Amino acid sequence: MKKRFALTHPKKAQARVLEGIKNEVRKYIKREKNKPLPEDKDVWRVDCKFAQNDDELQEIRFSDIIKYIDEASEVKCESVMIEIISRSANVAPKKVEETKEEVSETQENIDDEESSEIE
Repeated sequence: MKKRFALTHPKKAQARVLEGIKNEVRKYIKREKNKPLPEDKDVWRVDCKFAQNDDELQEIRFSDIIKYIDEASEVKCESVMIEIISRSANVAPKKVEETKEEVSETQENIDDEESSEIE
């Protein structure tokens, strides 16, 4: 989705206009995340870009998009440009702190210490 939203409307209160924009963004994200994933991918990632008035689009974190919309309304911007692109991705595997070999070596060291204490 790449869309310019007007923050003012002659017949609507600004709070209602802002809620409409936020609602549309949330609905789009929900719709994108409900799409089926390709077989080799694990999760949907969302790339966001934001600009006030006619400024250049800048990359932002997805979790900050509502904050940026609120800030734009506070500084009395006429419009905002939002670009949201969803892409499928794989979740990065978590690092395992100890491998099986390290665990067995640690266990052997513990056994050696216990046997030396017994003697």
